[in-house]
Amino acid sequence: MNYLSAENLKKSYGDRTLFQNLTFGISRGDKIAIVGANGSGKTTLLSILAGAMPPDAGLVSQRKDITVGYLDQQPDLNDALTVMEVVLAGESPQLDAVRAYEHAILHDDHAALERAMSDMEKHEAWDYESQMRQILGELGIQDVEQRVGSLSGGQRKRVALARVLIQNPDLLILDEPTNHLDLEAIEYLESFLTTNNGTLLMVSHDRYFLDRVCNQIAEMDNGQLYTYKGNYAYFLEKKEEREAAAASELAKDRNTFRRELEWMRRQPKARGTKAQYRIDAFDELKEKTSGKRNDGDLDLNLRMARLGSKILEVENLSKRFGDKVLLDHFTYTFKRPDRVGLIGKNGMGKTTLMNMLTGQLRPDSGKITTGGTVKFGYYTQTELDLPENQRVIDVVQDVAEVMKLANGDTITATQLLSRFLFDRAKQYDFVAKLSGGEKRRLQLLLVLVQNPNFLILDEPTNDLDIMTLNVLEDFLLNFPGCVLIVTHDRYFMDRLVEHVFVMEGEGKVRDFPGNYTDYRDWRDAQPKKTAQNDKSVATTSKNQTPAPVVSSAPTNGSSNGTKRKLSFKEIKEYETLEKEIESLEQHKSNVVSLLNTGGSHEQLMAWAREIEQIDQTVAEKSERWLELAEHM
Repeated sequence: MNYLSAENLKKSYGDRTLFQNLTFGISRGDKIAIVGANGSGKTTLLSILAGAMPPDAGLVSQRKDITVGYLDQQPDLNDALTVMEVVLAGESPQLDAVRAYEHAILHDDHAALERAMSDMEKHEAWDYESQMRQILGELGIQDVEQRVGSLSGGQRKRVALARVLIQNPDLLILDEPTNHLDLEAIEYLESFLTTNNGTLLMVSHDRYFLDRVCNQIAEMDNGQLYTYKGNYAYFLEKKEEREAAAASELAKDRNTFRRELEWMRRQPKARGTKAQYRIDAFDELKEKTSGKRNDGDLDLNLRMARLGSKILEVENLSKRFGDKVLLDHFTYTFKRPDRVGLIGKNGMGKTTLMNMLTGQLRPDSGKITTGGTVKFGYYTQTELDLPENQRVIDVVQDVAEVMKLANGDTITATQLLSRFLFDRAKQYDFVAKLSGGEKRRLQLLLVLVQNPNFLILDEPTNDLDIMTLNVLEDFLLNFPGCVLIVTHDRYFMDRLVEHVFVMEGEGKVRDFPGNYTDYRDWRDAQPKKTAQNDKSVATTSKNQTPAPVVSSAPTNGSSNGTKRKLSFKEIKEYETLEKEIESLEQHKSNVVSLLNTGGSHEQLMAWAREIEQIDQTVAEKSERWLELAEHM
């Protein structure tokens, strides 16, 4: 069943054509990701398909009996509304019932509450409300009564994502949905989209996410859309085959072009004396060979300032904001060439720690000693404040007109920009004309041209295309200085870091030997902590590591690759949970029946709160039951 189709689409900005004669279709059950270089037109295409932007030419047709949910890169939310009001702003019978229920409770309206409870039962909205609160919580949205105007850009994106997911549309269109999510929220979204039976179209550069969620990849390349049936790993294989075939065809075309060019030069100048069909074929071949482009290589082989033996020592570092403790006596000594990943939920203090290390924020107590040769390169989440009316080449030349490479050679700003995939025309574009990813790439260049020897990268993968990410990874793997990385891109972190700082809350930081996947597998294998165990976890230093130390063994629960078996105690827990969940569901049904019979205002409010508590308990027990069921 076809959900959406686009025929002969064209879109241009000024004299630059992003794509033309582009045809594309989405069928029920498709989970399609659009990938491609920054500035290739992915976001523009998504906006056109979602109906948020008209094409210059062509037609987009959507099946009339389906619902579509669209997440923009920069969601337009009403600042005057609360988070809950924004999330409930969609259209569905369930949302209408939940809206009425929330309004009745907020305004203490007894009559409205009775009607709302009846509608909640009629439309089976009790579970819907529970699911809504679960989605908000999983995306890190706890305070649903705060005004949208007080939220950061990342929080606004998460609220917009929650609103789209809660509506459960037939077709989801998501533009960079993992940006501004922490790692746990990304894994929740990954699970949600994988198990959801809906249809999905998205733009994303998260390679693990693409591999696990999508069943089709569509690549934007030079104004064309190439579609591959399969996940991201399959796409890479087939793309290599396509490019090899294209290179072979290009070589043949160029040989033919050289022969035809000689023929054109030998023939009389009067066009009437030449075979017109051969002239037309020559013109077509000329356009075909000149239209092919070589993407080139993003070469980041820049010189690094010398780094001495003393680098950075952190001793008993503490920081709090109000009652919230972000760091509590954190101690660590950086050595060359440390490559550390910094992970933790949003709001745990990752950016705060980086700002303290670079001297932009003072700690409450503790000491930071920086070696005399250390030169920080700090790439932040916040885009540099570049004048929109300044040309790209001028921005770089303001920092340095000539840079040194690692081998001692020099390179001009123009040559360096070319290596960062800014062609000659793009170098003389105004900053205002750059895409979001191109601006981030320019920001990365401006950090690296200052020859740092200690790189601190705060979400460097946001908005960067996959080609740029691959070469940035290669550069960082060979970077002889220190690197501290915060990123939600699990593939990027897994490839680069040797150990991770895990910000666990209440100021605790765990230094874990291994990459993110190693840590996650170790964490998931740990028994549930008791309150007493939690108290025993202390802030770690360089010499403190969790036990057991993770190894390179298979990550499915045992060293020989076989499925972990449940203990006798866990089997009994599994059986007990089934009975408890069934009993809770029955109890909830009884309470709902009481609600429908009516009662005093106090009774109705008490029953409503009880239903909410039952839903929460069932969700917790169901999560544990599913965890155990995987090993049955």
